Amino acid sequence: MISRGDLAIILATFIWGTSFVIVKDALSEVSTLLFLALRFALGSLAMALVLAPRLKQYSYPWRQMRWCLAGGLLLMGGMSLQTAGLRLTTISKSAFLTGLYIVLVPLLSSLVNRVGPRPREWLGIIFATAGMALMTMTKDLWQAPSLGDALTIGCAFVFAAHIMVTGEAARAGDPQVSTLVQLAVCAVGLAILGAAVETPRIVWSSRTIFAIILTGVFATALAIGLQSWAQQTVPATRAALLFALEPVFACFFAWAWAGEEVTPRAAAGAALILAGILVVELKPARFWKHQWSRAPLS
Repeated sequence: MISRGDLAIILATFIWGTSFVIVKDALSEVSTLLFLALRFALGSLAMALVLAPRLKQYSYPWRQMRWCLAGGLLLMGGMSLQTAGLRLTTISKSAFLTGLYIVLVPLLSSLVNRVGPRPREWLGIIFATAGMALMTMTKDLWQAPSLGDALTIGCAFVFAAHIMVTGEAARAGDPQVSTLVQLAVCAVGLAILGAAVETPRIVWSSRTIFAIILTGVFATALAIGLQSWAQQTVPATRAALLFALEPVFACFFAWAWAGEEVTPRAAAGAALILAGILVVELKPARFWKHQWSRAPLS
């Protein structure tokens, strides 16, 4: 039976999935880092307004703030790679390749803890790698992934590291305050990075404003709020499986809304990546029992 917590997570993944289409459309009118800075500044502001009474009384322990600083910088790097990749690749590829972070987290955790991946984790990695190859290769099977695909694969590695750091930050203090601090660090970092390496460009059209509001208020503040509320009652493994719906929603809207063609090879690759995610998450994992905090990946 589907609980209210399940429905909240499904709604969050629906918002994240649809945002791929909206962002792809808006990037023709706004530079990458400026868009992201505006998104995370708005998301931070919206979340700060909701948490205002708690923020006034919070002690902000230094151990948690150090992890939040690291998490915010990783979030900045992951979002920059993902959005830059989305400019150069298809929506469905971006969504499914980003989803590789779910498979990579246990692998990186094993490396950090010097414990070999379990058999199911190896199987998930094999499925995901095969799916990645099918989605990124063209007619020549041995051709390297495009720049857009490579950037998106890179963002999956960064997001995997971000999740591990976020877990440490959440265990050191209030998880919602931890999330807000990371969003604020990300917004400031993006603004500084954008000023240093990018020529800011924006067309204040209705679709650009809509994209900033959707990703800032809904895909960041609201969706993370739904996730935090839901995961008080939804087991971490079940939540992780529900999060796997995000690339499915993104792929559907890319086809139905943006008219993006999904080739049989790409569809097979997406299915293998999804299978890899499910194989990894359909098991008890001690790592997830602490705090499975997801970054706003889309």
